[in-house]
Amino acid sequence: MATALATCDMAAIVEAVRLARGWSQAELARTVGYSQSWASRVVNGQQSLTLNQVREIAERLNIPIHLLRFAGANAAPVSSAPSRRPAVNAAGQAKGAGPTRRRDFTKVVAMAALPLPSASSAGDIHEETAATLRAITGGQRRLDASSPSRDMAKAALAHLELSARTLARAARTPFATDVAAAASEAAGFAAWLHTDMGDSGSARSYYRVAVERARQAGHNLLDVYMLGSLASFEIESDDPGVGLVLVREAARRLGDDAHPTARAWLSCVCALGHAGMGDTSAAHRELAHAESAVGRVDNTAPPWPWVFAFDEAKVAGYRALAAVRLHQPNEARSAFYEAFGRARPGPKQGALLMVELASAHADAGDVDEAFRLASEALRTGAAYRSEKVVSRVRRFRREYRGPRARCVSSLDEHLAAMITGTVGT
Repeated sequence: MATALATCDMAAIVEAVRLARGWSQAELARTVGYSQSWASRVVNGQQSLTLNQVREIAERLNIPIHLLRFAGANAAPVSSAPSRRPAVNAAGQAKGAGPTRRRDFTKVVAMAALPLPSASSAGDIHEETAATLRAITGGQRRLDASSPSRDMAKAALAHLELSARTLARAARTPFATDVAAAASEAAGFAAWLHTDMGDSGSARSYYRVAVERARQAGHNLLDVYMLGSLASFEIESDDPGVGLVLVREAARRLGDDAHPTARAWLSCVCALGHAGMGDTSAAHRELAHAESAVGRVDNTAPPWPWVFAFDEAKVAGYRALAAVRLHQPNEARSAFYEAFGRARPGPKQGALLMVELASAHADAGDVDEAFRLASEALRTGAAYRSEKVVSRVRRFRREYRGPRARCVSSLDEHLAAMITGTVGT
């Protein structure tokens, strides 16, 4: 114990106290105020500690703080008797101590002066904190499939604020990086909702927060996911040039040995960017890269934060979207049916796909089917108050240059009624 105290070997000190008092690791964890797994990592020397944590543990285990030293392993050991303190001179230095010993003594005095984090500021952060925050975001995402974004926005922003405050409290704990990752997911979902609400400025702001928190977490795949999501947002906002810059940066950060799901997804986002720029060969090249990635034998369980593995059907969906932007209606319709013939996407996502398919039918000259799909998508957009869906339908109408059929007039009337607030009157 004297040697452990002399070198501030907290793993040995904590384990010796636990054995001397006959505690289990769970009892030790309750005493020091951390989780059992965290206490186990400390005892096994797998968990580094801050100065605040050293002082906190020493106080809760009744270890006199002045006995802890930061000298090297060859320094003379300090007695473990609580009543024996090193003598000091008028300058507060240890009598007879050389420069190294004086520096060590000064460190102990400085450490003893540090305030303990209060239970309200840090003691409530534990190994389940990040998982709980992520579970809340996950539940909100599931509700998003069938709920208006405006109904969810206030709760999502409150959760984002909670995540930010929790992250601030977690700054001096071993769980800070996990909480930062959870905060990144919360910000990404807030961005998604504001995209659906048509608030592009707020969406960009929240995506930037999501990227910043992902980098604070030190989680490379989460960083890539959020940066790629921002790239996809810019491409869908009719700024494919900016989107391509962002997706290339995400690909650079991803590296060459990435999981196939991540690689395929980024290639598909890049393909949409090239299609938006009218570059057919580059779009097809990226889609071929995606198809090659999803065909790899190790493309099984997706890496977090991806939830589902990227498969052939998902690549087909992006091929359909690229073909719409490249005005290749036959390829688009074929790819749509390959991707979504058996799938049942959520109402809002399904409405967005209907608008894309409507564009393909309009390019092919099938006006009645095109406007039937657009009208159905508009009804869904109105029901869920999705500005994103309504805006896509309005863009579809602006870009239509075909004959003035009755179905075209009907959609115009429906759009006008929505603007004036007379839908259904």
